[in-house]
Amino acid sequence: MQTKELILKTKINVPAPRENLIVRHRLNEQFDKGLDGRMTFICAPAGFGKTTLIGQWLALSGIACGWVSLDEMDNDYVRMWRHIVHALAGTVPKPEGERLLQLARQLPSLSVHTFLDALLNELSGLTERIVLVLDDYHTITNEQIHSYLSYSLDYMPDSVHLVIASRSQLPFPASKWTVRGERADIGVSQLQFTLEETQAFYRKTAGLPLSPYQIEKLFRRTEGWAAILQLISISLQKNGNYDDYIENFSGLNRNVADYLFQEVAARLEPDVYSFLLRTSVLERMDSYACNAVTGRDDSHAMLDKLKTLNLFIVPLDDTGTWYRYHHLFAEYLRSAAYRSSPEQGMASHRLASRSYAERGHLGEAIHHAIAGEDWDWAKHVVEKNADTLLWRGEFALLLGWFETIATHAGLGPNLTLLRAFLFVATGQISSAQAQLPSIERMYASETDSERRKQIQGGMMFIKSNLVFYNGDYEGWFAYMDGMLEEFIPDSTIFYNINLNMNEPLVRRTATGLKGALSAETERIGLRYTSVLEERGWKDSLSNLYVNQSLCEGFYEWNRLEESLKLAQKVELSAHTQRIPGLLAPNRIMQARLYAAGGKMPLAHDVIEEAIVTVSDQGEAYWLKPLKAFRARLLLLEEKIAAAKKELDELGLSAKARPAPDRMFDYFSLVRLLGAQRKEADAIRLLEQLLPKAIRESCQSSIVEISNLLALMNIQRGERQEAMRHLQQALVVGKTHGYIRSFLDEGKAMFELLRLYAGTEQKHEETDGMNAYVDHLLVLFPQDPVRRTAPLSLIEPLSPQELRILHLIRQGAANKEIADQLGLTEGTVKVYLSRIYGKLGVSSRTQALSAAQELGLL
Repeated sequence: MQTKELILKTKINVPAPRENLIVRHRLNEQFDKGLDGRMTFICAPAGFGKTTLIGQWLALSGIACGWVSLDEMDNDYVRMWRHIVHALAGTVPKPEGERLLQLARQLPSLSVHTFLDALLNELSGLTERIVLVLDDYHTITNEQIHSYLSYSLDYMPDSVHLVIASRSQLPFPASKWTVRGERADIGVSQLQFTLEETQAFYRKTAGLPLSPYQIEKLFRRTEGWAAILQLISISLQKNGNYDDYIENFSGLNRNVADYLFQEVAARLEPDVYSFLLRTSVLERMDSYACNAVTGRDDSHAMLDKLKTLNLFIVPLDDTGTWYRYHHLFAEYLRSAAYRSSPEQGMASHRLASRSYAERGHLGEAIHHAIAGEDWDWAKHVVEKNADTLLWRGEFALLLGWFETIATHAGLGPNLTLLRAFLFVATGQISSAQAQLPSIERMYASETDSERRKQIQGGMMFIKSNLVFYNGDYEGWFAYMDGMLEEFIPDSTIFYNINLNMNEPLVRRTATGLKGALSAETERIGLRYTSVLEERGWKDSLSNLYVNQSLCEGFYEWNRLEESLKLAQKVELSAHTQRIPGLLAPNRIMQARLYAAGGKMPLAHDVIEEAIVTVSDQGEAYWLKPLKAFRARLLLLEEKIAAAKKELDELGLSAKARPAPDRMFDYFSLVRLLGAQRKEADAIRLLEQLLPKAIRESCQSSIVEISNLLALMNIQRGERQEAMRHLQQALVVGKTHGYIRSFLDEGKAMFELLRLYAGTEQKHEETDGMNAYVDHLLVLFPQDPVRRTAPLSLIEPLSPQELRILHLIRQGAANKEIADQLGLTEGTVKVYLSRIYGKLGVSSRTQALSAAQELGLL
């Protein structure tokens, strides 16, 4: 595990500044001025000192920096953003850093936009300025990544300044930041050494006693290209006749760089040059990797020697362990190596692959296996480590590898199944379906019974996932009926994937269909779990997650006994205790079931036990939703102060921009704000969360947010807005048969639905909405309005109080009532208190309900 972290750190370490560098004051000042804007873009070919310059500026300025050295494997957005978050986490205070790391751990469970919104939300809370450097951005060719970075740049908080270094122009629109004065550009003309800088380089850094004339001549002929200046200095160290060398040097292009590299290489000891050629295949290297590809045992000493010779070797950490060659030098060495012996180059890649695989560096191992065209070994590494590779979630990278391997060597049944699964997981449904004929042919031609089981189990898993996208439910049942007699799942890859890394309720995940419910999906879920359980796979994660999703669906449909049975079945599995993505949703559902039955002490006990369990496991992330739900239980008991204390400890704020990955927690905060009569704050939070729920197509969240918006608006007298939001909740709720989403909001929702049923919001019976609302009202407990006085008037209402009641019924707010009756808002509030007292209620909706029952309206 330690070495895996080292590979990550080599990508996110700020390059250590070399000794005796020329301080480039004019460019450092450009960086300082650019800090006032949103981004700085540095664009130049290799060898112009982009990386060195940024590192120098950071060292001199002392500003906190997150650095990512990008490469071709970062064309997977999960991998790239995971590195970015790790880089940023090391620059901020520990609490903020831990939250950022927790966010990275949720990839790829979070959708990319939810992840980016949550990341930007965390960064907006920083008080100190930080810089994010993306070096070698030209290696990124994925259009989606360009789009995501552009989106992030649009909403980047002022506390973050982005620096991008690239050999090519930006592949996404960013000119608007130039127009607004928020983008600084540094190009070739600025990066070129001036005459003064060239003089300082040769005299101080290189230590060469050149005359002003000689330096000026080199300056004119090199045009200030940093790499060429350094190459010439190395050549001059070996050549005492400076005048002849400088006179014979002419022209400037890439061929000159290759010529100079060749000249430097020709003067090296054969042992050193051989080491350079063989290790040139390594993007990043330590002595262990170098020993593997060279067959030596003294690579640590050789790396030190290269550093002493100043041979374009760049340290990647502070310990002298990891290095890389300068990109321009590496390109020359690789070209020279393949010209010298193509077979040796391929062999070096294969040796590197095995070395990295031994240490668990799977990405590097597969990359080098493919580069060395060692197809069988590449397939072996993927198959053997499929669980780990899937857990990392770098699906785009995996699919790219599969594409290359398939083109040259074919994948075989297991990897073809895995490829189909990845297509499903990334929403490429047509590509996933295109794999099925090939898989079925492999199944039909396979004679080994064990391998047939593996293929069969994988096919069932893929087809079960595809059915939810194409809606061919009957086709799925026909397929299952045809294979049940011989089917025995035999693939831990597909049936033991942890499907929930971040959601407090499984029905909010893709596995839970984002809250979508139907009779067909229930039938498939029940059949799917029965097949797995009959074949001895009741404790597989796939079975447990589907059961938990069914449990939550049954609860929503108010089938509480069936829901409780499934909750208890999932609870009994040992897997549940070890997987917080199962444990937390399971305990929250049990607590909801107890609360629905009026057993509040049991509900608290279940949540308390879950909090202790995840605390013991060190799963800090899952404590938040569990404690947020405990606050919701306290609110149901009208223990407002205790609920507030619970939520304060979670760091939730009514003034902050709500992070979409903590939507569940914010629902509890909204309910607290409602209980505190802070409806405006609650509505502001909900209005920010609703577009995110709609974007994610999460039906359960859309209904919950819409219901809460309706309740907050009616509570502050905004009847029209309340009815609009309730209408949205009812439309979605009716589509999926939702019940508990309304019943669990209690007496206030009962009153709101009753008000809805008796107003102009009535629908034509053809859409069934009236029957749906009536059905919901019937299911509420009898007499849901809790009163402090009997349903009779101790003192009659005055004419003015009756007028106010009629205006409340029309949806008038306090200010509108005051304007119509010629009163102040304060006086209206006094009248309302008297009305509530006489009716024995505590809110507008309760007052309207009581007045209607008493025949006052």
